[in-house]
Amino acid sequence: MADLVAAWRTATSELRLLLVVDDADSAAQVRPLLPAGPGSRVLVAGRRRLLGLDADLRLTVEPLETDDAVGLLRDLIGRSRADREPEEAAELARRCGGLPLALRIASARLQNRPSWTLAFLAGRMSDDLRSLGELRAGDRSVEAAFRMSYDQLTPELQRGFRALGLAPTARFDALTLAAMLGAPREEAEDTLEDLVDASLLQQPHPGRYRLHDLVRAHARRLAAEAPEEAAADRTAVLDLYVAAGRAAGDWGPGGFPADARTSGPSPFAGWREAAAWLKAAGGELVDVVAYAAATGRYDHACWIAEALVDHLVHQGRYPDCRAVLESALPCADLAADRRMASSLRSCLGMVDIYQGRFPEAHTWFTEALDLGRARGDLREQARAAAGLGAAEWILGEVGSAVAHLDEAVELAPRTGDDWLSVIARCSLGAIHSQQGRHQEALDHASAAAATAERSGRPRVISNALCFTADTLLALDRHTEATELLQRAVQLAGDPEDLALYAASLSRLATVAHLQGSLHSAVDIHREALSTLTPSASTWLEMEVRVRLGTTYAAAGRPTEARHEFEKALTLPAAADHPRQYGRAHEGLRALDAAGEPSP
Repeated sequence: MADLVAAWRTATSELRLLLVVDDADSAAQVRPLLPAGPGSRVLVAGRRRLLGLDADLRLTVEPLETDDAVGLLRDLIGRSRADREPEEAAELARRCGGLPLALRIASARLQNRPSWTLAFLAGRMSDDLRSLGELRAGDRSVEAAFRMSYDQLTPELQRGFRALGLAPTARFDALTLAAMLGAPREEAEDTLEDLVDASLLQQPHPGRYRLHDLVRAHARRLAAEAPEEAAADRTAVLDLYVAAGRAAGDWGPGGFPADARTSGPSPFAGWREAAAWLKAAGGELVDVVAYAAATGRYDHACWIAEALVDHLVHQGRYPDCRAVLESALPCADLAADRRMASSLRSCLGMVDIYQGRFPEAHTWFTEALDLGRARGDLREQARAAAGLGAAEWILGEVGSAVAHLDEAVELAPRTGDDWLSVIARCSLGAIHSQQGRHQEALDHASAAAATAERSGRPRVISNALCFTADTLLALDRHTEATELLQRAVQLAGDPEDLALYAASLSRLATVAHLQGSLHSAVDIHREALSTLTPSASTWLEMEVRVRLGTTYAAAGRPTEARHEFEKALTLPAAADHPRQYGRAHEGLRALDAAGEPSP
């Protein structure tokens, strides 16, 4: 070999060559072929990225964009035929994933079947797995090209590639693969980077990876050839999402029954890391629950949906939260964990509470409580009772609300559910405060705050401090209330809970109002209002606007006050929130009585 290399270099030493090396597998294959003459150029093409070669320019050939893919399709099958079905041509291009080989094979099939429409072929490629079967013509197929790349991998990389085909989201990170392989995160990241270099994996953003749709379908087919391995991979990756949701939320260990998936060490250093990991998944969290349900992992579908609720509602992602719960609810009757029928109904009730849909919440919590009592499940009974009490309080059914909240306060410590103890005591204390029973209210609020401090979760502590401050305000203890609310605002901003942050700020503004600092109160109320996002609940925005309107009126600014009261009344479903609705009308009547004209 050395003699051949020396002879080649001698023969090319005085020549200027353009050398094309196709399908190169390694740098070691290419180096002996490099010509020795000055001014020569070498073009190297291959499936793998040859990082060991010095190169002036490196290019990665990505799949064609849809417009370019349609253009190639038009050239191959004839423009008139493609232009008769422009939408179907675009859909077929998308089904081919912009791969030139896939487009050529699809075009060949259409050329050989003049009676086929583009819509017919696109329909035959209705899912990724079926698309692979359709993209075959004679001895050419897209899957054969993928298989060639796969066969060149080491056994370790082949194992990682098969696992990635079973990932429940289109995009993933090293932790996802690490969980499936039972390997350290660093080792999984090395595997992912090697698969990127093998052109089997894409990296749209640093640390985030994805498989081309057709490549993913091929990986799934390979995974199906080893069913026991595939089953273990699915379990591992779904367990990861259960662990992430439970770690990211405020419920804590006591919020879930002990089982094998909570007894081992968490893959996350704390709630911040878990929350950041889930946030990176974005809307694909909905796909994870749908994936679990579609693959018959009914318990996992329920567990993941349940665990994601607290994380999603605090981000104001109510549609996503409702979607995961509605995907999981049909699985509850099929799951081995029989508590899920009650738990998921309580979760749906919670989402309705956050969105101000109190009659709907009442229905969900009533069903959940009936199911929990029928099974003798104290945990689910306590959760449903607390939620039902909160809904009844807002709906004006105070007697029933107190009874149900008393039940939750009594049961929660017996189940070790500190989060529920805090929430139930806060709600019960608020009712007592409205009834003028301020010392009882303060006792509940103080107990809730002490329990919240033990949890160490910023949102739980912030909530408890807000309710305690409300009670202190009723007792005219303004200075103490101010101190608590300042801390509550800081804590709510720590995990970026914008709704809680806005509610805390609005309470702080109310204290400034009561202390006569009307200008400061207006500024703080306006900051609270600016914090609200389009996904914020109507009742919260109404509450902030009514308080701001009241402060404007006290400051002698009737025009601004009227605007806030009227705006509160025109928000979607404003009449469904009788307390805020009534206060807005009272504000307008007071302005009219004072002779303040409408603009």
